[in-house]
Amino acid sequence: MTVRAFRVFGIVQGVGFRPFVYRTADALGLDGWVANVDGHVEGEVAGDPRTIDEFAARLGTGAPPLARVRRVDLTNGRTTPGKGFRVRRSASGHARTAVREIPPDAAVCDACLRELYDPADRRYHYPFINCTDCGPRATIIEDLPYDRSRTTMRRFPLCPACAAEYADPADRRFHAEPVACPACGPRIAWDELRGAAALRAAAKTVADGGIVAVKGLGGYQLVCDATDSEAVSSLRARKHRPSKPFAVMVRDVETAVRLARVSGTERAVLTSPARPVVLLASRRRHPIAPEVAPGVPRTGLFLPTTGLHHLLLDEVARPLVVTSGNLSDEPIAVEDVEAFGTLDGVADGFLTHDRPIRARYDDSVLRIEGRQRITVRRARGLAPEPLPLAARTSLAGAGAQLKHTFTLAGDGRAYLGPHTGDLSDAATYEAFCRSYAELTRLTGIEPTVLAHDLHPGYLSTQWAREQPRRRIAVQHHHAHVAAVAAEHGVSGPFLGVAYDGLGLGDDGTLWGGEILLADPSGYCRVGRFATASLPGGDAAVRHPSRTALGHLLDAEPLGAPRPSPALVRRFTEHLDPSETAAVRAMVARRVNCPRASSAGRLFDTVAALLGLADSVSYEGEAAVRLEAAAEAAPAVPLAHRIVRADGLWVYDSTPTLTDLLERRASGEPVRDLAAAFHLTLAGVTADLVARAVEGGAPHTVCLGGGCFVNGRLLTGVRRQLRSQGLRVLVGHEVPVGDGGISFGQAAVAAARLAKER
Repeated sequence: MTVRAFRVFGIVQGVGFRPFVYRTADALGLDGWVANVDGHVEGEVAGDPRTIDEFAARLGTGAPPLARVRRVDLTNGRTTPGKGFRVRRSASGHARTAVREIPPDAAVCDACLRELYDPADRRYHYPFINCTDCGPRATIIEDLPYDRSRTTMRRFPLCPACAAEYADPADRRFHAEPVACPACGPRIAWDELRGAAALRAAAKTVADGGIVAVKGLGGYQLVCDATDSEAVSSLRARKHRPSKPFAVMVRDVETAVRLARVSGTERAVLTSPARPVVLLASRRRHPIAPEVAPGVPRTGLFLPTTGLHHLLLDEVARPLVVTSGNLSDEPIAVEDVEAFGTLDGVADGFLTHDRPIRARYDDSVLRIEGRQRITVRRARGLAPEPLPLAARTSLAGAGAQLKHTFTLAGDGRAYLGPHTGDLSDAATYEAFCRSYAELTRLTGIEPTVLAHDLHPGYLSTQWAREQPRRRIAVQHHHAHVAAVAAEHGVSGPFLGVAYDGLGLGDDGTLWGGEILLADPSGYCRVGRFATASLPGGDAAVRHPSRTALGHLLDAEPLGAPRPSPALVRRFTEHLDPSETAAVRAMVARRVNCPRASSAGRLFDTVAALLGLADSVSYEGEAAVRLEAAAEAAPAVPLAHRIVRADGLWVYDSTPTLTDLLERRASGEPVRDLAAAFHLTLAGVTADLVARAVEGGAPHTVCLGGGCFVNGRLLTGVRRQLRSQGLRVLVGHEVPVGDGGISFGQAAVAAARLAKER
């Protein structure tokens, strides 16, 4: 008899892996044992050598659906196991030999759903139903190795029936750590009501036009009837969220298809265990209130993630707005006391429960373009599943300011932490610090190097500078394109196209429309957009009409004539005269008018010139409106001009804006001009890239930055670059906007450290 020890690394805890190992060994007639140890699985197996080899192969290829096996090590065993195969109690206190991987939460599976709706089942209508293939993971784990005693479920001792399932190798709940039932598990509450009565009270409040705070997997959620305009408007007013679209939860894919156009790829993403919000093209006739996504032709739809969500949807029998349980720009509430305080003036009632939430996770948001997924926000269901990254040294990326995330990296993997939000809010900054401390503890990654943005005003940069670690500063747009390159395994030179709002350049000015000749460790700027004033600095971001005046009155002089005074007057005639006069004075005197080469601010400008957005309530709103206005309209490109300036290829946007104003004055429809601008920008990008390639640049192009969330721009750019024979890459797993900055920072830092060796 041969004895072998095995160790399996990856996401192998909390995903039914030990039961899978047991069943595999038992089916092959092997003796031995398996246990969770630290963050991996290990054990011993005894039998015929060929059978042991087959066992090891099956561990890597036949793993449970939620598992991610990265490596299987097989070595000589030290002892002879007894007869049979068994699951041992998890071993703790071992020295950490590798980075520990945390499983994300998974939506309730089909098998559990069948039980949820079976009146004969003892978990009939039990909101917390789960098994080894589904349920909470990252949001309840307190420590590893993963056992019930190290989760927030330790407060709920198993009843005899659940204990029997937990111990039965043939049962679907064999070693399912969150296993529970109505007799022993968490319970929902509404004031003094419990169980089904609490659910009915919450559903009645929603059906009557009220707003309910529901304790979800990763935090509280605010829920109202998505078909009730008055309820949605009330939620906007109370949450201080004037126009940013809300997500809508629907019962099933069939309902989603009635509300939006759903491709095969979108269907697969909607029904995946992550259950993200998917931005779908809305149908022209649907019952969703227009206030849910005002002026936007897409609706963010997602399917229920828990038994509680399923039951609530059944009771109300309508699509539900389900949005973060917070006030605008604050972190999602997770503690009961915190939620009752923060949401008291927002919610008409609280549907809560007694299972604590250990980690804060908002909902993930994705968009599908063609067959490729674009991650807008990486959170519940996706984070903190690690991504490959060539990092030997333990390090961290501190992230940006908006759409903040952080990244921990080491041992060839990177953990992109969950979406945090805008760090300018004190509560969000505190949430980041807590989340960072928690994930470093769980993964065992103690960074010796911190990568951060160049901008000294970012709180993430200030945080990094306060830490007693080596620091590496990474330019914002290099981080954007390096994130894309790292996700796709590009280790050599590439061309990076970085289009976003604003980021500090290495020359101390504000960038945002950049063509970079780069590799993972460094870059040089080969192209850019022309600069223009931002009257009022940050205020211009909130008031696109100011950005427009900055472009019309103070664009970088590159030889093209500026729009005529008559065209400028035509634009300003609908604006506040005193505001316009103040902006003119600021520009003339160059007072608080920083210059920026920003693609995002050019989108704002065009939206303002077309009357779509004089002011906005959230970052990127003007661009969203501009994309929405374009719809599927045919387009004739606007004028554009590429010039050589200071050794760079520069897009002079003045001819584009002049042509836009002239065609608008001639009566051309707004939708045609919106479409024309998107087509023009795709052509400008292709032109800038072609000139770089003619100069010897690589044929691989990485697209990064928040502007590429815009599907029309992304599709147009990709099509034109591919027609030039170029390889075009964009982030799929890593957020394309500032949520991916931390991953890019980590990639750059890892590459620079590797060069030092």
